[in-house]
Amino acid sequence: MSPVAALLEARMAELTGRHVPFVKATVVRARRPASARPGDIALVLADGRIEGFVGGVCAEATVRVQALRTLRSGESLLLRISPEVTTDGTGEPVVEEGALLVANPCLSGGELEIFLEPLRPAPRVVVVGDSPIARSVAALGPALGYDITSAGVDGITPDSLAGTQAVVIASHGRGEEPVLLSAVRAEVPYIGLVASPRRGAAVLAGLDLDPGQRARIRTPAGLWIGARTPGEVAVSILAEVIQAVGGRSPETEEAAAGVAAMAAVDPVCGMTVAVADDTPYSEAGGGDRRWFCCTGCRAAYEKDPARYPEADAS
Repeated sequence: MSPVAALLEARMAELTGRHVPFVKATVVRARRPASARPGDIALVLADGRIEGFVGGVCAEATVRVQALRTLRSGESLLLRISPEVTTDGTGEPVVEEGALLVANPCLSGGELEIFLEPLRPAPRVVVVGDSPIARSVAALGPALGYDITSAGVDGITPDSLAGTQAVVIASHGRGEEPVLLSAVRAEVPYIGLVASPRRGAAVLAGLDLDPGQRARIRTPAGLWIGARTPGEVAVSILAEVIQAVGGRSPETEEAAAGVAAMAAVDPVCGMTVAVADDTPYSEAGGGDRRWFCCTGCRAAYEKDPARYPEADAS
């Protein structure tokens, strides 16, 4: 493994450990005179930053846009970048199953195929208690892609639940109230209390919460599937978690929320570019800000802004 590849592997491990979403972009084919080579890797972060190398600034502009879209969808994609018009003759991206062909007029005659793999942090689920149901939820959760943390009733605070997507309380009546209050105050999307309908209602009635806050606590936890055994109850609870939060993590949701607002069209070459801190832009002509794939297109625009009346604004 090359030193650059080793550094990127270490960086990926760091981002994964910190629950930071990113996209791994790997060049799988390159036709000269493309500057990238098969095996080149870059990481695209949620704010549009690119670490590593998969081509020059024009290739990076296309990779950034499409990588951020895969981060939102969670689906891998083979990105084919060519300087020529796409096969339907329109110049618009051509979508195939699992692949996207994009005409990039800035490329200097080469072509690239880049595999985009979104790596999104697993949603965090805190399971409180040491009951058979709690142990079953903790055992089944990882198979569904959840990051499970088993915890006792002590020491749980709103701060300790920051970033948690679901809290399941199965402690057989021990220390439930403080945990429920902490989960509500931390605005955890799914809060489930394992209890009978009668006992669950009594617990909720004794909490210092308003009606809207009480309504956020699901008790008995789990969808009705006729469950009897601890394992079956755990399945019903995890099904309800899937219904409530799916495979989303707060980090990924935050990243996806800004994707739509990060795209603009270069008025010179027509490329779609992602708006990031290092994206070239210009306010020449006295109008709204325009964004560009590279400084060359910006320079062409600034020579004669009136030539591009249909330029996209941010």
